[in-house]
Amino acid sequence: MKFSAILLSGVMATAAFAAPAVAKDWKTATITLEGAYAPWNMTNADGSLGGFEPELAKVLCERAKIDCKLVASDWDGMIPALNAGKFDVIMDALSITDERKQVIGFTIPYAATPAAFATAKDSPLANAAGTGATIKMTPGQTGVKEIDALKEAFKGKTIGIQAATVYAKFVYDNFGSIATIREYKTGADRDLDLQNGRIDLGFDDAVYFTNAFASANDSLAFTGPEIAGSIWGEGEGLGIRQADTDLRDKLNEAIKSALADGTIKTLSMKWFKVDVSPE
Repeated sequence: MKFSAILLSGVMATAAFAAPAVAKDWKTATITLEGAYAPWNMTNADGSLGGFEPELAKVLCERAKIDCKLVASDWDGMIPALNAGKFDVIMDALSITDERKQVIGFTIPYAATPAAFATAKDSPLANAAGTGATIKMTPGQTGVKEIDALKEAFKGKTIGIQAATVYAKFVYDNFGSIATIREYKTGADRDLDLQNGRIDLGFDDAVYFTNAFASANDSLAFTGPEIAGSIWGEGEGLGIRQADTDLRDKLNEAIKSALADGTIKTLSMKWFKVDVSPE
């Protein structure tokens, strides 16, 4: 999922004043999720948190022998709040990137997913070149013919993105000079504008969009190729404070176990209908 220069500058300031590490046995931990990024995580009608990540968190905490509390918080403030000690773990489709590694630590990845553009099914932008295909990109890569074709097709259009995400950076870097970029606090707010024709396109995690299409009564569809590869980092992992290596090690062992016995694949198929286990 989900990096911006604004986010990083705020995080670095917070990290500088983070409390010094104290050795812990980690019998308890607080995990934060957005609660608004279905099917990764969502807030149920009764106020509880549901989705792929809350269910996986339960498995990981049981295997790590940690009593975990799940709390919802705003996406754009998670990293500063983590370093300020307001919770211990971020679990919110958080992409493991070199930029983020400057300010927080990560576990090994528990998922890896591509990203894609979406538009209205009846839009003239539907079925853009490359629809149905997957391309792989690396950080900073340019001259990709499929992206150049999309630039031509999307010239002058309005693209909606969730702020402070790896996907926002990609759209600004590749389409900022030819399209209007509109930022949203949540993916759901962006999707509503896309459904109602207030923007032309959205860009986000592909498995997130698959769920959003169902919620939009299948009025939305992918357009252009899915984009995978190291451009999105190493996959999605748990964010922790850099000093909390003991917690990281416990959670890494739990993730390895859940990957090895197929638990992550089972939860992936339940929530995404595809296996998002990292390669």
